Order: sequence, then C-alpha cells, then structure tokens
Amino acid sequence: MKERTTSHPHRRINTNQLATKLRSVLVDHEHRAVLLARLDGSLEGRDAYTRTNADNVGRVRVFTNYSLHLSRVRLVNGNAMPLLRGHPKSDIVRSQVFQLAGCNFRCWYCFVDTPLLSAIPSLGKYVTAPQLIDLYLSLPDAPIAIDLSGGQPDLVPEWALWVLEEIDRRRLRGKVLVWLDDNLGAEHLWEYLTPKQIAFMAEFEGHSRVGCFKGFDPTSFAFNTAAPAELFDQQFIVFDRLLRAGFDLYAYATFTSPPGHCTKQRMSAFVDRLQAIDPLLPLRTIPLAIRPFSATKHRMDRQHECSIDEQSLAGDLWDDELRVRFSTAELDLPYESINIRRPPYPISEC
Repeated sequence: MKERTTSHPHRRINTNQLATKLRSVLVDHEHRAVLLARLDGSLEGRDAYTRTNADNVGRVRVFTNYSLHLSRVRLVNGNAMPLLRGHPKSDIVRSQVFQLAGCNFRCWYCFVDTPLLSAIPSLGKYVTAPQLIDLYLSLPDAPIAIDLSGGQPDLVPEWALWVLEEIDRRRLRGKVLVWLDDNLGAEHLWEYLTPKQIAFMAEFEGHSRVGCFKGFDPTSFAFNTAAPAELFDQQFIVFDRLLRAGFDLYAYATFTSPPGHCTKQRMSAFVDRLQAIDPLLPLRTIPLAIRPFSATKHRMDRQHECSIDEQSLAGDLWDDELRVRFSTAELDLPYESINIRRPPYPISEC
C-alpha cells in the first residue's frame, strides 16, 4: 500500500466547523456504523507500540512500566503508579483499541497520522457495533478491555452507546471493560443522545472515560491543539458535565508549551481549575510525557522540540503543587480509590 503522508496546520482551526464536517462522514446512521481508521500502511503502524489486528482496524495497547506518566509524585515501589480502570491488578495491562477516523483538534504530538484524523473513507472502514464485538471476540487471547479511541470518539457519541448496547445484548455486561478516550473538545454527547441514553452509559458496569486536558492554560492549549485559545475553558465544562452525569472519569493532561511559558503561577492556576470541579480531581489526573512517534516527527519544528524539554519543568511544578495540596497517604492511594464520582442527576436534569 502506498505510504501515507501527514502534516498539521500552524493556523488556527475552526473546531466546530471541522467537527460538523467530520461527523457527516464518520457516522452512517442507516446502518448504525462508524468509520474506523485502518492502520495498515500508516505511519502509526510503524511504531513498536502498534500491534495491528482485527482486520487492520484494531491494535493492542500494552501497559507495563507506565513510562509515559510524566509525574513522579505518584509512585508504587519506586515505579509509576498504574491506571487500571477496573482491570485486575497485573504487571501487564492490555487493551484492544479501535480508533474513530476523525478528530476536531490537530495536536502536533498526536501519534496518529493526520489523514487518519480526517474522515477519509478510503483510509478506513465502516464498522457496526455487532461487527466490532465479533472482531474483538475472534481475537486469540483478547484483552479484557475495549478502548474506543481516535481521533475524538465523542464526535460520534452514538458509537459508545451502540457498543455498550451490543455488549449488554450479548450478556457480556460487567465482563468486558469499555474505555473511552475523550479530548473534551465537543459536547455532542448532550446534543445527539437522550438523557436516558446518557444515563444508560454512565451507569454501565465496566465503562470509564478519560478526559485529556491539552495544556495547562489557554496559550499551551492553543500551542498543542491548533484550536482557538478560548476553547481551553470548554474542557473544564465538558469534564464537569460528564462528572455530573455520573460517568466514571479519569483525566490526562499534556504539559508541552512554548519554550519559557510554564511558570509556577500558571501551573498552580491549572490545579485550582481542576479542584474547582472536585477537590480530589488532581489525584485522578495523570500528566502524560510527550515523545516523538513516527507520525509526530513529520509535524515537529524547533519550537516543538524545545517544548518537549519544557514539559519536564511543568511536570516538576505539577509535582510540587500536589505535594503541597495532598498528604503522602493521599498521594499513595491508587487512582481508582479516589472518589470523585457523583450520583447522576435525575434524567430530566441531565
């Protein structure tokens, strides 16, 4: 297959306009199918972490040493604390990943090829929920967790709903974990699903979501995503709405920024924003270390290279904030033990 090239724009993108355009291609309502990225021939497929399977629309993600955890304040026996999200304790945690073929952000550090974020049918495959579960169940030694990723999976919130409904139909509820990775850049969940459907997902055993905060302030957010800086605030609104709807939530954060931009005051303000949602939310938040991948290298310039070093300072400042705000005993608690989950609002108020 011909090699796919990739690039990211430096200009700001209209995320709402892009989301509408992508969604028009990503979902086929007549057949209840979504466009998944096909990984064969991609730059992403070259990386060691990508073990392509499931008719080339899936891959296995393996977590061993959690080396992508930037923070060093949450340790277990000197090693980064694992995020299990319902997975049984194990030295190796595996998940089966499927990637929606579209995203309304253009994060320069994304490990996915830009064409695979652009809803191009020829580079993907429309897959229904029954077909996805069939692919998953046909895998030898299938992981216990299905990870609905992207891209931005909540551009098509029906996808997670349909998958959970299919799992329920096959009486696999509580036996298969369903994870979802959210860039917190869209509120489509409330626009396209009913309160009853949202409640069904929020209360579904084994379903959890991670919301990724793309930066610690508006400038770092815009630097990372190519989206307008004012959308930084939207991330907190979306996360809070998900929490109030009753979802089991965790958070990631990426701390790359223009060289020299990270300061103690800006990091402190970011942690304040997290605690405004819930005082314990920083203890459910994992800063991720950004590293070059095959797709990333085609986008990076000198400023991006310097920002990778800048994130080390940001990680130190994050650790300083957590040490001041939490006790050693609290920092030693597993992520899953931190209770920020809210009873869902009555359906009429969702």
